[in-house]
Amino acid sequence: MHFPPALRHRKFLYIWLGLLISVAGSQMQLAAIHWHIRELTGEPDPLALGGIGLARILPILFLSVIGGALADSYNRRTILFITQSVLALQALALAFLTIGGHITIWQIYALTAIQAAAMAFDLPARQALVPNLVPREALSSAFSLATVAFNTGAIVGPLLFVAVSAGGQENAYLFNAISFLAVLAALFFMGDVPQDMKSASGINLAAIWDGVRFIKSRPLILSTMLMDFVATFFASANTMLPIVARDILHVGRVGYGWLISAEAIGSVVAGLIVSQVRELRKQGPVFLASVALFGLATVWFGLTRSLGPAMIALFLVGVGDAVSTVIRQTIRQLQTPDSLRGRMISINQVFFMGGPQLGEVEAGVVAALFGVPFAIVSGGIGCILGMGLIVWKWPHLLTYNQDESSNPQFS
Repeated sequence: MHFPPALRHRKFLYIWLGLLISVAGSQMQLAAIHWHIRELTGEPDPLALGGIGLARILPILFLSVIGGALADSYNRRTILFITQSVLALQALALAFLTIGGHITIWQIYALTAIQAAAMAFDLPARQALVPNLVPREALSSAFSLATVAFNTGAIVGPLLFVAVSAGGQENAYLFNAISFLAVLAALFFMGDVPQDMKSASGINLAAIWDGVRFIKSRPLILSTMLMDFVATFFASANTMLPIVARDILHVGRVGYGWLISAEAIGSVVAGLIVSQVRELRKQGPVFLASVALFGLATVWFGLTRSLGPAMIALFLVGVGDAVSTVIRQTIRQLQTPDSLRGRMISINQVFFMGGPQLGEVEAGVVAALFGVPFAIVSGGIGCILGMGLIVWKWPHLLTYNQDESSNPQFS
């Protein structure tokens, strides 16, 4: 296994190491919030868990396009200093309310909405910063490693939650607040980052509409965004994991931590493999196969009634998700000029965060009506059917290879 190309660039190495630590804290907090809500409700309540998705998506819908315009018009590194600080303060607020012993579900929803609002500005700036840190040929390696960082955190975070929450739920929130110092240190030590702001158009409706027009003019980008939304909207199994762990598999807090980690382990394995590939070929067929695997593994997970098969199914869900994520991100960044990257990512954020967050609400409603297993299985089937409709609309996804310019159907 050779050294991943993107890690040879110092500034990217700094932010990647910071994310390894910070994402672990964020994933620990995510596991803690879901478990916290399950404990506060007393009885299994899918709608209460689904409400977290609504708290996350509303700020994204209203603020992400502004965040994208901001990332194209102002220094992305400075924006990240601010957003990461806000996220740390949000985690501290959760900790102090929990220590006081009077925290309510509605307070968790409100603080989750504040976190989502910060992410609406954080993600466009962070992803748009990556092409400023590595050369074009190292982009797929950089996004593979970003996936590895995210999913390594998704493995370590839930396991840390199991360990630290034994001494009190508030510990998970405190540890997360501290973890943001890693990214802040990385941003400080990387120094100035060159950014193309010659054609920056400021924050206004015209600038936002330029981003929308650009995506509409690129069917390849639009189709992969829609695929992302459809797949994650239907196949959002993670929200129901506290109920699956406690009330279906009967494995408790420790089993819950391992279930969350299983998907991330699959993503890390797939991400490490893809990060070694210098030039990924036949991106269209590989992308569609990974989405199909994502849906089929979700169906299997919904049918399982024991921990081992459930973990294998979630491992495969992670593999499918990681491969499709790397291909989507690489295609979009290569097809987008630097002056539009923030706006493209912010619009994409509505799709890729809107899918799973609205999917949490959908899963909660379906689970409340028909049961958790039905919600998970039907979601996996919906993912596969949705993929079929998108391929029917854009059949050249089946044969897409290399970049958009080599395929006139996507120009």
